Amino acid sequence: MRWNPRGALLPALRYLQQPVRLVRGYERANLRADLIAGVTVGVILLPQAIAFSLLAGLPPAMGLYTAIVGGIAAALWGSSELLHSGPTNTLSLLLLSTLALLATPGSANYIVAAGLLTVMVGVFQLGLGLLRLGFIVNFVSHSVIVGFSTGAAVLIVLRQIDPLLGLDVPRGDVLSGLGGSLLALPETQLMTAALGLGTMALILILRRLNPRLPGALVAIAAATLVVFLLGERAADVAVIGRLPAGLPPPANLPLFNLEMIGRLSTGALAVAAIGLVQTTAVSRAAASQTRQRLDNNQEFIGQGIANIFSGLFSGYATSGSFSVTAVKYRAGAKTRLASLVACVVILAIMSLAGGIGTYMPVGALAGTLIITAFNMIDRAEIRRIFQGAPGDAVIMIVTFLGTVFLELDFAVLSGILLSFVLYLVRTSAPRVQVVVPDEGFQHFTHRPDAPHCPQLGIVEIQGDLYFGAVSHIEESILALAAQYPEQRYLLIRMHHVNQMDFSGVHMMENLVSSYRDRGGAIFLVRVSPQALHLMEATGCLAFIGEASLLDEDKAIDHIFHRILDPAICIYECPVRVFRECQNLPKRFDLLDLNLPVAGANGPLPANGVETLIPPRELWRRLRTLPPAQQPLVIDVREPREFKRSHIAEAQSMPLSTLIHDGAIPVQDRPIVLACRTGRRSRRAAAVLRGRGYQDVAQIEGGMQAWEAAGLLTAVEFETEESDRGAE
Repeated sequence: MRWNPRGALLPALRYLQQPVRLVRGYERANLRADLIAGVTVGVILLPQAIAFSLLAGLPPAMGLYTAIVGGIAAALWGSSELLHSGPTNTLSLLLLSTLALLATPGSANYIVAAGLLTVMVGVFQLGLGLLRLGFIVNFVSHSVIVGFSTGAAVLIVLRQIDPLLGLDVPRGDVLSGLGGSLLALPETQLMTAALGLGTMALILILRRLNPRLPGALVAIAAATLVVFLLGERAADVAVIGRLPAGLPPPANLPLFNLEMIGRLSTGALAVAAIGLVQTTAVSRAAASQTRQRLDNNQEFIGQGIANIFSGLFSGYATSGSFSVTAVKYRAGAKTRLASLVACVVILAIMSLAGGIGTYMPVGALAGTLIITAFNMIDRAEIRRIFQGAPGDAVIMIVTFLGTVFLELDFAVLSGILLSFVLYLVRTSAPRVQVVVPDEGFQHFTHRPDAPHCPQLGIVEIQGDLYFGAVSHIEESILALAAQYPEQRYLLIRMHHVNQMDFSGVHMMENLVSSYRDRGGAIFLVRVSPQALHLMEATGCLAFIGEASLLDEDKAIDHIFHRILDPAICIYECPVRVFRECQNLPKRFDLLDLNLPVAGANGPLPANGVETLIPPRELWRRLRTLPPAQQPLVIDVREPREFKRSHIAEAQSMPLSTLIHDGAIPVQDRPIVLACRTGRRSRRAAAVLRGRGYQDVAQIEGGMQAWEAAGLLTAVEFETEESDRGAE
């Protein structure tokens, strides 16, 4: 097959042309709502961007540049109309944890590393989108996000204690940092602490009075006003400093420093993964309100381009923001134009009111971050996971502990890896359950206490037949076969089997061979088109036989009337499992007849005469011995079975007739009993030996073995006269 460059490039070009489609498809009726919502989002986002950049150990300007560049690019190339992308607390903390081991937060090397890592994140996300791999985000467990968000919230609170109280404590690991902060409490700057704690209190009060009020914005503005009014008396209060004016400048990044790229690769992968998962979660939540249809691949490309531009223009990692997207929705935004307006508003404030940063206290921003961190802990979701999903609870706990006590990128990747392990464990051990008809014979259900058919087992495979699961499925079915050895036939319901690979083909052939060795067979219903195509292509279907594929509505009727041994149903089975059993006559007087139990075909008699005759040996005796020495073959099946196919020399004497009043006309000839599989022959042999007949044998394997050996059988056809006579 030749590679078609045009066919490979067209999808990529379509994704990259998203801004053109947005401009052409914009409706002017949405302009007023988008402008109002954009102004609201921009005013609220500005202090948030500054706070998040401080959380990441970066200058406030980088948070603002991220909000502008990342927000514009994500809006132009994304998929969601309501999603707003920018700096987030989650990625800021993850970035700090990743880079703190490589450079001192706030230093020039640290800032350069943050920009390079952001570009790497963007390239990774853009590549996933262009390759149309957006579906992989679905494999990241929600428990990873809950565990990471909870752990990140704890870390944010711990890291903001020092700026909240005006302390300057060297930070190592979590425990030593917390201990250092406690020991330094006597050195608390009262003015800084008062502004920080007052900001937190005001946010909580405003939230209680009216949840729709922008509490964080009002509280930070109030703290800024207090610092401005205090003047010289607030000289010891740490402030942000003057905000930069002008457009985001290009960053001087070592884009071809392979050594540095290698050191940042693990962290970039973790940041990219969490950013995409968070963005997808936010966009889906927004789409549930507007019923917009999303394109994961387009969103991946939007996030990738946003991070690339953000890194190149002095910003850092960006992703979809829960809080800002919620503000945008509540403000009445209709399209992504609101996000573009918000970015322009931030740029305008930086240019016209940059001096406001000289009065904005760091402690107030720290208090805002602490409140935000507490909001990150989804207590209701944590409770639901603990109550209903033990496996997910383990993933959540592991991710949480790794986030708090280990490196964040390692914690995220370990949580994702654990999610994959749990997924493999779940899919590699699909449930194989025995089912029987319900009381109305309408559906098959799993009823462990219900009676089972002694001849036919019915199972459902509730998972795919792929290499990781076939061993478990095969062992489960063979265990059922050992538990019910008399069930020589098996019906497998495959409506839950969506996919099947070559290992599944081998497993199916092994099961069929196993049941055939027992003298039975396997039948399949509801085989998916994908599985059926693979079975046909690999020759598996030819091995199993197309006759083994049955229509689900007619499967039981076919097996009952054409496959199962009716004598077992009549003489040995005391239950009525299927609809077809309901009107079947049951000889309950014969159910408790004692049978020999030594060996599969009964014990040897006292005189040592053989009890089993191979089909070909019986054929030889019937053809070579004189009539007086030939064995007397008595077929103990029902008349309708006898007429369908029997040994030409055999006499018909149903088991019920033989047991009650049947007399063998010849006393001095060996007796050979015939039935379908040998079960009725054993019963008949026990009765005859009890009456004094010693030279009694059975056909080994019954008529099934006779026919399998290719020996001729006789068939009786009823004529019209016999039919009328029977009437």
